[in-house]
Amino acid sequence: MATVDVYSMDKKKVGSVELDDAIFGAEVKPHLLHAAVRYQLAKRRQGTHAVKRRADVTGGGKKPYKQKGTGRARQGTTRAPQWRGGGVVFGPEPRDHAIGMNKKERRAALCSALSKRVADNALVVLDTLSFDAPKTKQVVDLLQRFEMGSALLVLPEGDDAVEKSARNLPNVTVIRSGGVNVYDILRRDNLVITQDAVEALTKRLAG
Repeated sequence: MATVDVYSMDKKKVGSVELDDAIFGAEVKPHLLHAAVRYQLAKRRQGTHAVKRRADVTGGGKKPYKQKGTGRARQGTTRAPQWRGGGVVFGPEPRDHAIGMNKKERRAALCSALSKRVADNALVVLDTLSFDAPKTKQVVDLLQRFEMGSALLVLPEGDDAVEKSARNLPNVTVIRSGGVNVYDILRRDNLVITQDAVEALTKRLAG
């Protein structure tokens, strides 16, 4: 098992923790990372976009003019696509955008993302992460102290003070250990996780 240092919020070394190689030292598989991101983003799409076909547009019950003798092309309804106010031909329809990815692949992708952060020296383990009151400057100071541009902060459980302190920062995401996912890990340059969150995440992925 790999051993990493544990720091306080003041960037002082306070101990160390062993990381499970099956989770934090797995082989990084780019194709699984790509598939997991596509899987997540596809599931976020509502798929409710739609247009009105000629059958959905009001009106057009009467033939606009007689079939012959006008010198114009024959027309059966003013709700046809070529008419102003008519239906749309090849517009989008409501559908499910989700793509398939089985549980074993999703777990392997998550382990790959975590292992990538370890391999890139972009993982910081804190003994604890908490604030007395919500204040954005506290998160900014934390990132500057550890020389980070953007980061994903992982907590073992919800903490209003930390979550509210970071929500105004576009380069910071706060998430609980139960919701750690590939997309959020990869979209931030660094992964900051508490020691309790490491244990919770290891327990979640141990199977």
